[in-house]
Amino acid sequence: MREFDYLGEGEVYLDGACQSLRPRCVIDAINNYYTEHNSCGERVKYKWGIETDEKVEETRELVLKYLGLKAKKYTVSFTLNTTYGINLSLSQLKTECFDKVMTSEIEHNSPFLATMAFSERTGLPREVMKRNEDGSIPLSEYDFTRAVVVVNCASNFDGRKLLNIKELIRDVHKSGGIVIIDAAQAMAHSSDILRGVEPDAICFSAHKLYAPSLGVIVWQDELMSEMTQGFVGGGMVDDVLQNSYLLSAEGKEHRYTRFEAGLQAWGEIVGLGAALKWLMKVSKTDWKAFESNYHALYDFLSGSPKVHLVNQQANPTMSFYIDGIDSHMLGNALSRENIMARTGYFCAHYYLDHVLGLPPLMRFSLGLHNRPSDIEKVKKVMEKILH
Repeated sequence: MREFDYLGEGEVYLDGACQSLRPRCVIDAINNYYTEHNSCGERVKYKWGIETDEKVEETRELVLKYLGLKAKKYTVSFTLNTTYGINLSLSQLKTECFDKVMTSEIEHNSPFLATMAFSERTGLPREVMKRNEDGSIPLSEYDFTRAVVVVNCASNFDGRKLLNIKELIRDVHKSGGIVIIDAAQAMAHSSDILRGVEPDAICFSAHKLYAPSLGVIVWQDELMSEMTQGFVGGGMVDDVLQNSYLLSAEGKEHRYTRFEAGLQAWGEIVGLGAALKWLMKVSKTDWKAFESNYHALYDFLSGSPKVHLVNQQANPTMSFYIDGIDSHMLGNALSRENIMARTGYFCAHYYLDHVLGLPPLMRFSLGLHNRPSDIEKVKKVMEKILH
């Protein structure tokens, strides 16, 4: 794609699950912020600040549009990353409203550790749910009464989706609980799974969405009644007295400040807006080429008896190990061929190491920047290694 024309010939980047490459339009948007309207949003009245405010507000609207959610029900707040967003959300919940916290076995450490810390801090019991091979949760096996449920809707090591996400949210809400979705791995290539569902909060990282390093919390306004403000600072208040303050978040217009203490990353927010506009214009032809690329690589890997894939089906993110080859050494060997991919347990230590008992893995995670020539190069290099 033209937007990634800075990639050198023979450079193959296969680590989009960690952070995606940025298209030219996103890089340009950030540069334009710093060279044309560098300013503090929501604090100034001069021209540059007004332009920043307009672009930031546009990004909030684009996030909701991308997810198919309504502004009258949801608010968009910006944070550092998914991990920060999940921890910040849990830290402000009124514990008297809940009886337990639940997560699942295939989680990234972001929700896995955050729910562990939440349980330790509050004394509420924590339950780790099983996930089926297709990514769904066996709902009938669990009691969601007054539960805080924090789960991903797409895995970061094999891309499996939470196929019964609608049913999960329905059951949890019927039982008086709430659902916080880790959407970090879904937003770029599997956002369709979030359309038409209404969890209490969605946390994701813009840097996995072809955007700058940034976190986002999309949350139902009703969630505020079950939260107490525990993290405060500049930009969140309308007035401050010696021993009290008036929160801006009490009004709908500035509800987003609930999670936005201090100066925000205005350039990164502008960059996220550019990324969303670009993504929503990606052609069907480019999406089909992307699908063809990861299917070709998956078919190649699954066709070798020496390769052990974690995946049950083709996905842009695929993890595996090879008989008799240390994955870290394999990563180094690929690096020498200018193929960039991740090795290890990908912050999913509990499931991959202690549940499945797997050795450290190799992960290939593709993006819209990948070319057919990338796949051919990887196959050629891997064939030498496998034989």
